[in-house]
Amino acid sequence: MGEGVEIGPYCVIGPDVVLGDRVHLISHVVIDGRTTIGDDSIVYPFASLGQAPQDLKYRGEPSTLEVGARNRIREQVTMNPGTEGGGMVTKIGNDGLFMVGAHIAHDCILGDHIIMANNATLAGHVTLGDFAFVGGISAVHQFVRIGAHAWVGGMTGVERDVIPFGQVMGDRARLTGLNLVGLERRGFPREEIQSMRTAYRMLFGPDGTLAERVDEVARVFASSPQVIEIVEFVRVKSSRGLCQPAAYSGQ
Repeated sequence: MGEGVEIGPYCVIGPDVVLGDRVHLISHVVIDGRTTIGDDSIVYPFASLGQAPQDLKYRGEPSTLEVGARNRIREQVTMNPGTEGGGMVTKIGNDGLFMVGAHIAHDCILGDHIIMANNATLAGHVTLGDFAFVGGISAVHQFVRIGAHAWVGGMTGVERDVIPFGQVMGDRARLTGLNLVGLERRGFPREEIQSMRTAYRMLFGPDGTLAERVDEVARVFASSPQVIEIVEFVRVKSSRGLCQPAAYSGQ
């Protein structure tokens, strides 16, 4: 335990758990396994962190759960450690907010400033970029990648990868544009947002193949780091494919 740790009543802490400085467990918290909780994090009642993954392939391997600093983990949140089939670690970044009933499965990798609303669920091996938002009662399929600053609407089923800065909604998620509200709130310059909007229209336009459009966007917007981030995300080979706008019919 670090300095200034507060452990409220009825908490159960396993022998291999590491708590950073000023971690506060309010009450009725269970933390087990090889779990690390970063400095200044606060965990609310009935959260369960580090218990065995809900994966039938798990055989008790010494995998870990690493939770960064200044996270707020609300009631009934569950976070599971990694497995041998996924790198042996589930990793949560810094400054996240995980609302009531959120679930992070084995081998997920989350960036900084993540928000998961009530009962949002990540299956195994999901990755979330910095500042990603997952709306309430949403479910993300295993191995899906969600890019930085992306926004997933409430009650959305995400089966395919979501581009950085993208916005998706629907029973089966479809791109509905860029996360413009989030971009404005985080201070992105107006001209950079306009570049991203133009690049988005080119990327999901009707002409040519997706690969050809990606190359053209990379050429036209070579000086835009945000557009290049989208390009590089799309170019990564994915097991799940790419979430597209509803009207998209190309390759």
